[in-house]
Amino acid sequence: MKGTRAAHRYAKAILAYAQENNSAAVVAQDMLLVTDLLNKSEALQTALDNPLLVVDKKRDAVHALFPKACDSTTKLFALLAENNRLSLLGVVATHYTKLYAEAQGEIVAVVTSAVPLTPELEKKVFEKAKAFSKHKIQIENKVDPKLLGGFILKIGDLQYDASVAHQLKAIKTRITKTNSI
Repeated sequence: MKGTRAAHRYAKAILAYAQENNSAAVVAQDMLLVTDLLNKSEALQTALDNPLLVVDKKRDAVHALFPKACDSTTKLFALLAENNRLSLLGVVATHYTKLYAEAQGEIVAVVTSAVPLTPELEKKVFEKAKAFSKHKIQIENKVDPKLLGGFILKIGDLQYDASVAHQLKAIKTRITKTNSI
């Protein structure tokens, strides 16, 4: 992902600034709006990425799209514009949201499954995730048909792979190394 390291640094800096000013929750709401808008509008992200578009016009466009943004968020927009980094706005917003959730004691557990999780399956996966972490957990489901069945649970750096594809790969590895099952 383009600019991830810089975006993470901006996100950490704005979180620290917002926490000092007791506006971290408001900035988190603003960042959710930014993420939502950039995910819906590919044209906006293209405009922010365009090096031929003058930075002042990009900044004015962002301010016009988010007129009710809090002071801390507005300062982030200004800082990104000053450093000609408005193209990172979406990535910064995503990182900020994750960092804010972690600061609140929440953690996102990413569950990759072959099919979308039903509420019953989500409850079982949630219980499995609770066994791995003492934080408040939110489940995010991603679908990857290549898994064939089962799921992969990622919590931070920890990964629990209970997919059929992983089990088949393990069997193949065992057979090729030992020439027996």
